[in-house]
Amino acid sequence: MRKRIVYLVCIIWAIWGFDLVQAQNIITTKTLVKLPNALSNNAVSLISTGKVITLFSFKGLEQGKTWQDTTQDSFAYTLGNKNWRKIPAVPGNSGELAATALAIGSKIYIFGGYAVAEDFSEMTIPWSYIYDADKNTYHKMPEIPVAVDDSVSFSISGRYIYLISGWHNSGNVNLSQVYDTVEKKWFQATPYPGSAVFGHAGAAIGNRFVICDGVEKITPLQGRHKYQAVRACYKGTVDPEKPLTIKWQRIESHPGKPLYRMAAGGYRGQGDWIIFTGGSDNPYNYDGIGYDKKPSRPSDFVMGYSLATDKWQMIGHLDRPSMDHRGLLVSEDKFFIIGGMIEGQKVTNSVIQFCLNDKKGKMSGCPIQ
Repeated sequence: MRKRIVYLVCIIWAIWGFDLVQAQNIITTKTLVKLPNALSNNAVSLISTGKVITLFSFKGLEQGKTWQDTTQDSFAYTLGNKNWRKIPAVPGNSGELAATALAIGSKIYIFGGYAVAEDFSEMTIPWSYIYDADKNTYHKMPEIPVAVDDSVSFSISGRYIYLISGWHNSGNVNLSQVYDTVEKKWFQATPYPGSAVFGHAGAAIGNRFVICDGVEKITPLQGRHKYQAVRACYKGTVDPEKPLTIKWQRIESHPGKPLYRMAAGGYRGQGDWIIFTGGSDNPYNYDGIGYDKKPSRPSDFVMGYSLATDKWQMIGHLDRPSMDHRGLLVSEDKFFIIGGMIEGQKVTNSVIQFCLNDKKGKMSGCPIQ
């Protein structure tokens, strides 16, 4: 019996490819001021000015989890304050979820998302807005050429914003759509080389980024279509002189099963890291119930891909599993998760902070200041 256990541990070690002792580390989180409303699948962003950090939440799904519980509401919270403040809602005629947002300077770019009708049909939203944090106003942007929701966004050179793959009304697209914030125009870059997916996760540091997992739509010759998790990660490198040229490279998949709607963010330590956490290994509809009709459960994994060594590290486990995220917000060694779903597919108003740092090329948890 003992030999079987040792053999099983060796198999697990080989399959997962990480330090099992390190994987047992529990990363302690700190609870910040809660959102005014419980929100999931909400677009999130962060603006840091000097020592002042402000978190933002736009759109999302409220705790009822029906077509009537999507929202345009938006909120901001400056660390150290006692409350979140409500800011003007993102313009629109209906609530939306699965949008994506990112900040360049004092402006936050909010892209896409989808609306749910009473008959449960879904429509991908083509319009996008810029929120000016200094003026507390919105400005409409040129529409996305091919509207997407559940996409991944990141910026390169503080100018170009990339939307990678995502869902468009009735199916996924493999497009890499680029918005030039200077010329205020859209362009198409080198397409995503993997299966077209939605609910994937990724982030960038400098001119490099990593995209992982997601869900593809399988359409058989007969019968209904199916949704299938994709276990695949790709590294992309953008030529600063040719921003529409992406050099794609298939890389080793992260440890464990593919995860849907993780939170991901870029971190600059002694090396450059893309950090992933949360998500679920059972892809699901917006209510948290899997496409297989089974309730989905959140993950607590925290793992990082080192752009310096091109290797994965299993960093540990958060003390609060969560899923249904649109991004992991990062400011130096501070990491923030805003809302999401927790155990029991419950939409939460929780806002948590945790700390990671890079010691001699190895990531680990650290005390929260």
